[in-house]
Amino acid sequence: MRPQPVRAAQSGAGKPKIRLVFCETTNDKPIWPNVGYDFDQRRNQVLKCLADGCPDIEFLTERVMDEPKHSADVLARDAEVDGYLVCVQGLGWNNDIVKLCTTGKPSLVVDNLFGGSGLFLVKQPEISASGKPVDWVSSSNDEDIVASARNFALLREGKTAAEVAAAFRATRRQRTPMDADWTCKEDPIRQVDYGAALKRLRDTKILVVGGGWGGDAFRQAARQVVGVTFVPITFDELAVAYKQADKTQAKEFAERWAAAAEKVMEPNAVDLEKSGAMYVAMKQLIDHHGARGISINCLGGFYGGHMDAYPCLGFTQLNNELLVGGCEADQMSALTMITMSELVGRPGYISDPVIDTSKNEIIYAHCVAMTKPFGPDGQDNPFRVRNHSEDRKGVSIQSLLPEGYMTSSLEINPTLRQVLFHQAKSSGNSDSDMACRTKLRGIVKGDIEKLTENWRMGWHRVTVYGDLKEHVTELCGRLKLTLIEEA
Repeated sequence: MRPQPVRAAQSGAGKPKIRLVFCETTNDKPIWPNVGYDFDQRRNQVLKCLADGCPDIEFLTERVMDEPKHSADVLARDAEVDGYLVCVQGLGWNNDIVKLCTTGKPSLVVDNLFGGSGLFLVKQPEISASGKPVDWVSSSNDEDIVASARNFALLREGKTAAEVAAAFRATRRQRTPMDADWTCKEDPIRQVDYGAALKRLRDTKILVVGGGWGGDAFRQAARQVVGVTFVPITFDELAVAYKQADKTQAKEFAERWAAAAEKVMEPNAVDLEKSGAMYVAMKQLIDHHGARGISINCLGGFYGGHMDAYPCLGFTQLNNELLVGGCEADQMSALTMITMSELVGRPGYISDPVIDTSKNEIIYAHCVAMTKPFGPDGQDNPFRVRNHSEDRKGVSIQSLLPEGYMTSSLEINPTLRQVLFHQAKSSGNSDSDMACRTKLRGIVKGDIEKLTENWRMGWHRVTVYGDLKEHVTELCGRLKLTLIEEA
C-alpha cells in the first residue's frame, strides 16, 4: 500500500512547499495511544492549526502506514518539496522516521504526545546525531508546532536549510519555560547500609516469564555485576498456577482493592476476580521459587492467548510490598527496581516517558505504579481501578501520585556497566485518556533538550520517589559502574 494522499493545507505561488507526513498505524489493534484512536480527528486538528498559523507555507500532505517502504515512496518525490514536517501520530514502530529526516532539506519532527512518543524518543538520538538540518517539537500545546513550522517561510528569504533548522531550535528553546521553584516537600531517606543491601541482592532471585529483554546474556551480567539471579519460567507454568489459584483469596484480594479505590471505572467484578487470581498465582510462584519478584511478558502473554488476565493489579500490590512486579519481561528495569528497593526501602515503577517542552516536563506513563511511593510504612496515595489502556481490557491501576517531591529515574545496565540517571520534581498527574493509565508529570531538573536528544537503552525508565543522586553515585562506585546523567 503506497502512502495515502489526504487533504492539503493552503497553497499559493512563491510559497515554500513542505511535505507534511503523518506517520500512523491502524487503530484496530492494541496501540499507543489506544485501540480505536481517531487518527482522522487528530490529523485534521494539526492541518487546521498549520493552515491558520502558517499562511505563507504550502503543505503537501501524506500518510505513511507502519511500513518502511512508505517512507521510501515519499522520498522518491523529494524534488517536489523544499522541506519536511514529520508528525509521529501513533506508535507504528515500522515507520521509518529516521529516513524521512535524511534529505538534507530542513525537517521538523513532531510528536503526538501519548501517540507516537515511543518511536519519537528512541529514534531521536539517531536523528539528532545525523548532522542533518533537523529539529523537533514534543509539546502538549499545538501552538508550539505552529511557531516552529512558521520558520519554513525563511526559505523564501534565501535562508539555508541549516539556518531554518537553527530557527526551529531557537523557537523551541524560547517557548520552553526554564524557571522553576526547586523547593520540594520534606522527604527524608532512610540510612543505607550498602554492604548489607548488596549482600541481600546477591541472594535475590527474580522470576521472568515468557522471554526477557536481553535474554541469557543480560541474566549472566546481572548475576556477575549486581548479584541478582533471574530465573526464566514459561507461560505454561504461570497458567497452571493461575488455574489452581484459590478463588476465595482471589475474590478477597479484588474486593480489597475495589474498596480502597477512589473509584472503580471500567472493570467489572469478573475482571477484578481474574486479576485477583493472577496475583495469587504470581505470589504462589514467587514463594515456590524463593524469589523476590516476577517480571512477565504481559503484552505478549495476553495478546498471544497465554494469559487470561493482566498482572497489573497484582504488580501494584507486589511493588507496595517492596517486591518486584515488573512489566513486559524487562529484566533491566526489574533489576533496577529490586536494587533501589533494597537500598532505600522504596518501590519504583517502570514507565514509558513522554516529553512535554511546553511545561519543561517529562511524563512517566504506564498501567502499573505503586500506591505507596514512600515505602510500605509510608502514606498511600489515591488511585482508580481502570482497564488496560492500549486495548481497553482487563484491570490496571491509575495511581494519582503525590506532587511537590523530587523523584529519581534510572536504569541499571550491567551489560554495559552503566547507569542512566535523571531527576524531576513531581508536578501532578496527566488526566489525558490517551496511552497508559498512570501518568506522573515532573519538571525536568536539568536540560530537557539533552535528555531528549541523547535518549538510549530503550524507552523504559524506573522512577523512585526521593532525591537519590548520592545513593546512586555511591552504588556506581561500589559496583564499578559509570554514571550517566541524562539531563
